[in-house]
Amino acid sequence: MILVIIIMNWGANMLQRRLEGGWSVMVAGLAVTLFACLDLSFSQWRVLVVVGLLATALMLYHKKLRHFVLLPSCVAFAGGLMLIVMNFGTVR
Repeated sequence: MILVIIIMNWGANMLQRRLEGGWSVMVAGLAVTLFACLDLSFSQWRVLVVVGLLATALMLYHKKLRHFVLLPSCVAFAGGLMLIVMNFGTVR
């Protein structure tokens, strides 16, 4: 019986840890969607990507902020995708 309780608690804890990464990706995606509604220029998107990458590097070395490192990295990734979409939009 004790083993079942330990496994159930461990499983719930692991599910919560997996959802933490999912929530940070969703929050970052929502932030980039809001930035897309602001109709930023190409150079402003580049600045957003650079700030996201620098914040990711700085957060890796911070003891408490290390747990939230997916937020700026996902903003940088989604911003890079927006730059690609904007670049293909101007080519045609």
